[in-house]
Amino acid sequence: MKTPDRANAAALTPAEHRTAVAQETARFVAAVKDADLGTAVPSCPGWTLADLVKHTGSVQRWFSVLLHTRIQEPPRGREVDLRLPEQEDGYADWLAESETVAADAFAATDPNLPMWAWGADQHARFWARRMLFETLLHRADAELALGLRPTIDRPLAVDGIDEFLVNLPFASFFAPKVANLRGPDRTIRFRTTDGDDDWLVRLRPDGFGLDTGHPATDTADATVQGAAADLLLLVYGRLGHDAQELSHEGDESLLAQWFSNSAF
Repeated sequence: MKTPDRANAAALTPAEHRTAVAQETARFVAAVKDADLGTAVPSCPGWTLADLVKHTGSVQRWFSVLLHTRIQEPPRGREVDLRLPEQEDGYADWLAESETVAADAFAATDPNLPMWAWGADQHARFWARRMLFETLLHRADAELALGLRPTIDRPLAVDGIDEFLVNLPFASFFAPKVANLRGPDRTIRFRTTDGDDDWLVRLRPDGFGLDTGHPATDTADATVQGAAADLLLLVYGRLGHDAQELSHEGDESLLAQWFSNSAF
C-alpha cells in the first residue's frame, strides 16, 4: 500500500473547482426552490434558509468582485451590488444567478494569476476553491435543515478536508478561537476509511499546521477516522467526533481542544 500524506490527497484542479461551484449551486437551488425559507438552520444557529441563501449568494458575488479587480491587498470593505430581490420567493433564482456572476469572473481570470488571498495560496485559484466549499457546506446546511441527509461526492470531500486544514492556520482574523490551537508538539490524525487519504496536524507552542512529510505509520496522539464526506462535515463542525459515523482514539482532551476551537 502506498504511504499517504497530505501532499497526495486528491486535490482537484482549478477547472474542476469552477465546474463544481456550478454543480453545488444547482443542488442548493434545487433544495430550497420550493422550501419555506423561514425554516431554521440548526447547523447555523440563528439563521433561516433565507439567511443561508443570501449569505451564499453574497459570498459568490463578493468573491467575483475580488477576482475582477485582481485584488492585491486585503479589501477595506465588502461593498457589492447584490441585486437581491425584495421578495424571498425570488431568492432561489437569485442564487442561481449568483453562480453565473461567478462563472463570468472565472472565465475572465487566469487561475494562476497572483492575487491577495487570506489563505495559503496567493493566486486567483484560491477564491474558486474557497467559493466551492462555502457553497457546498451551506448546501449541506440547507439539506440538513430540511431533514435530508447530504450526499457529498468523495473527491470533493477529500479536497475540502485538505482545503480546510491547509487554510485554518490563517483564519484567526475571522475565527479567533484558532489562536487556542497550541500544544507541546501534539498531533491529531484525520484518516479516511473509504480511501487512503491521511492528514496529520501538529500543534506546537507557537501555533499549528499540517505536517506534510509524515509517514502514515507515525503514531499520532489522537486519531479520527471516517468516510471522507463525514470527515468534511466533522472539520466544519456539522458532526461531532463522537458521531456514530466516525471512530476516534487517543487523547480525548486534545480532541476536545481541537474541535472546540477549529470550526468556522
